[in-house]
Amino acid sequence: MSTFTLVTGGARSGKSSYALEQCEEQGGNRCFIATCPVIDPEMDDRIRAHKLERQGRNWHSIEEEVNLAAKLDELHQSQVVLIDCLTLWVNNLMYRSSQVQKTFGEQEIKAEAEKLLEAIERFPGHVCCVTNEVGLGIVPDNALARKYRDLVGSCNRYLAKNADEVILVSCGIPLALKSRSN
Repeated sequence: MSTFTLVTGGARSGKSSYALEQCEEQGGNRCFIATCPVIDPEMDDRIRAHKLERQGRNWHSIEEEVNLAAKLDELHQSQVVLIDCLTLWVNNLMYRSSQVQKTFGEQEIKAEAEKLLEAIERFPGHVCCVTNEVGLGIVPDNALARKYRDLVGSCNRYLAKNADEVILVSCGIPLALKSRSN
């Protein structure tokens, strides 16, 4: 039976470290799906730091920027999958759509979230997704950034509704917004 945890929080809140620790407590074969594209030296440094954090902790890591549902369906040997992060996934989906002059809006993010949720339901173990809570700060000054903020918020909402557990990490402290016992 599949279980699904969504971990959210702000930048540098400790959400990824929390998700790693929680997934490691699950036991079994673990797979880390990274959604981050390497786009500049700063991002390369961030990716390297995250890889070092997982080093020696029995994680199999793969990179998938867009097709999370299909990748999850391929992971027959894993009992635990950690996807980090959905915020970059939304960015990647928006970018790929723009490259082929396609619209990517509310309908598209809902369809992608539903595909991911269906794959999570099919997965026989535990899936944990990390995402950013991007809508708590200043309203972005341009339309594209506002659209991105809105689509990330919608994605988070769709997934949280179906998650067994939703954890908000703030200042390194995990706060249960939705627990398995609710």
